[in-house]
Amino acid sequence: MRNVWIRQHVAALRALLVLTALTGVLYPLLVTGVAQALFPGQANGSLVEKDGKVVGSSLIGQPFTDAGGNPIRKYFQPRPSKAGDGYDPASSGASNLGPEDVVDTPARKSLLTQVCERSRAVGELEGVSGARPYCTPDGVGAVLKVFPAVGTPARAVSVNQVCPARPFVAAYQGVEVECARPGEDYAAGRTVPVRGDAKAVVPPDAVTASGSGLDPHISVAYAELQAPRVARERGLPLAEVRALIDRHTTGRSLGFMGEPVVNVLELNLTLDRG
Repeated sequence: MRNVWIRQHVAALRALLVLTALTGVLYPLLVTGVAQALFPGQANGSLVEKDGKVVGSSLIGQPFTDAGGNPIRKYFQPRPSKAGDGYDPASSGASNLGPEDVVDTPARKSLLTQVCERSRAVGELEGVSGARPYCTPDGVGAVLKVFPAVGTPARAVSVNQVCPARPFVAAYQGVEVECARPGEDYAAGRTVPVRGDAKAVVPPDAVTASGSGLDPHISVAYAELQAPRVARERGLPLAEVRALIDRHTTGRSLGFMGEPVVNVLELNLTLDRG
């Protein structure tokens, strides 16, 4: 029995060593060698240099902000990121908040309010309307809590507008709308998002983060929205900036998947090179 036990363990050890050599050494070396031979740029991180210094990767987005976190006006801005403090490859991921996340809490703002705030900020930066459906004029989610939850409304609260804010709508089904009182629990009420009649000028990718939080691209629509500001700040003809957008636009994957996109880092570096 002991000899059998020894033979089994020796065989297991041999299998471990062979598989470790194959999958842990030989296969990675083979893949790395093929990648370095055929796609050296991509294999080394698709790094982008400026004046001989690495300034980023064409595969990972990065902010173009000043020390205070404010957008630098002469640069195209990327889409928002929820990866760590923003575009952190070690914390890649999304907020995991969905379309039903519309009510703010003391601990955090809802996804809807985050979108509304971003839209308002982009509108102010670009000199356009930041209004969009389900958002109040002051940039929070346009959401009511109605009481009772079932039946004829007797009370309505603009739950994301804390007093003394003025509710975005005066009345709901004949009931005066109140501002939200700090510390009051509105969980028992029926949640009623109010669409309103606003039409969004700011594109969706300007107000929502990607699933990875690392997306280096923006939509052509978002790039076009920013073009007048960038042209004005740099003293360039608008037509020239739009031509650069076209040059840095990548078409749909395989010709039919997704939408055309613009690489923000590469576009900004081209602008810096003049």
